[in-house]
Amino acid sequence: MPTLYNRIQGRNLERLAALSDGIFAVAMTLLVLDLHIPSAAQIHSESGLLAALAALGPQWITYAMSFLTLGIFWAGQQTQLNHIAEGARDLTWIHLGFLFAITLLPFSTRLLAEFIVYRAALGVYWLNILAPGAMLYWSWAYATRTHLIKADTPEEVRASICKRILIAQSLYAAGAVLCFIATWVSIAAIVLVQLNYALAPRLRLRKRR
Repeated sequence: MPTLYNRIQGRNLERLAALSDGIFAVAMTLLVLDLHIPSAAQIHSESGLLAALAALGPQWITYAMSFLTLGIFWAGQQTQLNHIAEGARDLTWIHLGFLFAITLLPFSTRLLAEFIVYRAALGVYWLNILAPGAMLYWSWAYATRTHLIKADTPEEVRASICKRILIAQSLYAAGAVLCFIATWVSIAAIVLVQLNYALAPRLRLRKRR
């Protein structure tokens, strides 16, 4: 039997949401801090500046990828918290594990930007997408098993959250496997998956209107 303290710990979801918002904000800020402008001492012409900016392409691509990744995971976590009636000690620690994986994204982003042609760098980046996805799935499965989800949450919503995570992670994994063709092909596939989850709902809503 859990102790009284363990039963009362982590009940406040608002504090968890506030902590999550802060960590996501810091992670997004760290991403942009890793973007470096060309050194003025090395630029002597307009064409030289354009060439230097073009050379920063991998940094801009990985920045955009990771910003989208963070946005998707932030929205996913908030969706779950909005449908959970109250917190629990174990649920809190699952989300802390999720946030731990989120804090690593600036590192894996920088690694991929510096070694964008290497499969190992892309593999580390993909694992950094897999980990928070797995934690979110675990979170929802735990909340379902322990009856923490709000009673008025429709069954189709409960199933939809799990389905979305599984499909997204399957698509990310398929994109990562494409690195055996070329890392650029893999990166393009991952970006397309991200754009689908970031933009497709809005496009479908416009079509309905």
